[in-house]
Amino acid sequence: MRFSLAALATGLLLTAGCAPMPPPESVTLPPSADSPGVGDPTRGAILASSYAFGRPSSLAGDPAAAAVALAQLEYLTVELGFGGAWRDMHPLVSTELRQARAEARAALGFRQEASPQVAVDSLHGAAAALRQGDRATAGARLAALTGPGGADAALARLADLPPLPRAAAATARARDALNRRDSNRNRLELRF
Repeated sequence: MRFSLAALATGLLLTAGCAPMPPPESVTLPPSADSPGVGDPTRGAILASSYAFGRPSSLAGDPAAAAVALAQLEYLTVELGFGGAWRDMHPLVSTELRQARAEARAALGFRQEASPQVAVDSLHGAAAALRQGDRATAGARLAALTGPGGADAALARLADLPPLPRAAAATARARDALNRRDSNRNRLELRF
């Protein structure tokens, strides 16, 4: 039996179309990222990052705080983008967060293709080292995001974070969506 080249190619394309989709991205925050009194780490990341990016002066001269805010942005981009307990958030939130993450990575000189988990771990590790005054370790942690030779520039940018208007807008939208979500839930609970 002879198959034509076109039939073989069609069969291969159909088989490739049946291949399983890659799993969605996932990311977790380190235990040190827990916000006391907030309870839910996602809620804490929404509130803290919207404050930080909405008031850039709160990050001025504090590279550790800037690293934590950027890690929260990385976390939220994935956590609010794939549903789960947060699937009822406004759909524009995840789109704007992805744009904000791209903006932040470009501004800091981070690799766009870095996994969110690598970004979260690197940024939290750098923040912890900066709080201890260990700039060398902070740079080593950031090297996973910048590649060789880019960590010093990234540390300088963390200390003087450039304007990130998309990050400010996206985290503000996430905060507003969280407030609406809470308000809607409270109204439903009052009915019963």
